[in-house]
Amino acid sequence: MIHSLAGGKLQNVEYCDYAKVQLTQGNLAGKIFWYKSIQGVQVGDDVIVPFGQDNMRVAGKVIKIDKNVSSQVAPIPSKRAKQIIRKI
Repeated sequence: MIHSLAGGKLQNVEYCDYAKVQLTQGNLAGKIFWYKSIQGVQVGDDVIVPFGQDNMRVAGKVIKIDKNVSSQVAPIPSKRAKQIIRKI
């Protein structure tokens, strides 16, 4: 709000589900990252997610899901967030 009062623009607020994924593949095993969730994903599901600049596909396990999170309070910037590719 203060930003708007100072002459700035309010940005469009986006609401998404975010999944905390623990990678389970190779040297990346154990590392944890946040991804935008896809429909039907639940805690404990095995998923394929993009990783790194080349979006290499790696396996992971969903350890937490935050539902209906505003882009203003998302665990990572929503514009940079990558999305889960699919469930395994």
